[in-house]
Amino acid sequence: MTSSTRRRLSPEQRRSELLGIGARLFAQRPYEEVWIEEVAELAGVSRGLLYHYFATKRDFFAAIVREESEQLYALSDPDPALPNEQRLAAALDVYLDYVQQHEHGFRAVHRGAASADEGIRAIVREGQSRQAERIMAALAPGELGAEVLRLAVRGWFSFLTTVCLDWLDNPEISREQLRDLCARTLLSAVS
Repeated sequence: MTSSTRRRLSPEQRRSELLGIGARLFAQRPYEEVWIEEVAELAGVSRGLLYHYFATKRDFFAAIVREESEQLYALSDPDPALPNEQRLAAALDVYLDYVQQHEHGFRAVHRGAASADEGIRAIVREGQSRQAERIMAALAPGELGAEVLRLAVRGWFSFLTTVCLDWLDNPEISREQLRDLCARTLLSAVS
């Protein structure tokens, strides 16, 4: 590689670029089939520079999963002034926008959830737990009780993930239909 093909980026920009490339690759292929050398080549950097940012391939993958989870959490913060059903629809709109615009990252996060690595699964569970707490706070237990509400919301997250991944593979229904299906499913589960 010649120096003319390298691009100067700030450390934050370079890290973000590496995470984006990694998210795309991990979303397309299993963990074992993604090579650090390929990530470095696509970014136009040395393998050593990639290892400067991430000590191991596992650390790199964990950073991707964490970054994608954090982005989704930040973006899906609902407006507390809206009534619950409108807040849910607005949050789902943001969530589905994210799924569409960050398809590779979304797939990488949920491929991480299926990982045999307990640390990666813990990152995914933490992100889902934060989202679930946000939803439970908005819904309040009522007659269901806190534990039943927690189980319903956590089960709904599994449903949401599964239908979103399926929708990415087979977009046969509209985004609005998917949003309404997800909202009705949650409201039915907690009613």
